[in-house]
Amino acid sequence: MELATAKAVISGGASGLGFATAQRVIEAGGQVVLFDINDEQGNSSAASLGDRASYIRTDVSDESSVKAAIKQAAEAMQGITLAVNCAGVATAGRALGREGPWPSELFNKVIQVNLVGSFNVTKEAAAVMQLNDANDDGERGVIISTASIAAFEGQIGQAAYSASKGGVVGMMLPLAREFAQFGIRVNTIAPGVFLTPMVSGMPQEVQDSLGKQVPFPPRLGRPEEYAATAAFIYETTMVNGETIRVDGAIRMQPK
Repeated sequence: MELATAKAVISGGASGLGFATAQRVIEAGGQVVLFDINDEQGNSSAASLGDRASYIRTDVSDESSVKAAIKQAAEAMQGITLAVNCAGVATAGRALGREGPWPSELFNKVIQVNLVGSFNVTKEAAAVMQLNDANDDGERGVIISTASIAAFEGQIGQAAYSASKGGVVGMMLPLAREFAQFGIRVNTIAPGVFLTPMVSGMPQEVQDSLGKQVPFPPRLGRPEEYAATAAFIYETTMVNGETIRVDGAIRMQPK
């Protein structure tokens, strides 16, 4: 698949990893529709990308919202060849905190956005992709979800986040096997400590401290490095059913 002709939908695309991926697609010559719930940022980000980009308000945790957004995006771009799941929340809390057990409502919210949201976009995008004309390799589309190194080394307080990201990793291979008959590849990227909007809001000394924990390079990951990984996956047909860690060799400690 060539990024120059990509027709991409990117959840969480208004900022951070999603926006960097959108920039990469646009720079290559492709089209992008950003899914997000921040209307102001979404419209601004789409406008900054130019005529080949647009924004649709989308709550990934709401199946009907995703169905409508995918339908609208497919009509706007005359198809979808790439779906990237970057929408997510990182709500944390100890299961047994000072104020008592953590509410299941908060746990469920993380699962609903990070895991169910990724599934919603994946299945709806795949339903459109299966109708594409196949290329010489028989490909019709690529789906990339965002996990985290917390899927493997979750820290104290990350039970919900780690469970959601572990679920993203876990569902990837069954989906890759199922969608193989349609020529649709499914992969996952597991970023380490990246400079996302959440991290950028932290004091500089905290950001520097986080970066120094990375063996090499001893800094925070850059959104464009995530985007480069997504581009590599899209353009390399043999990469399928895989989780790629992009983490500078960091292995998170308990806390």
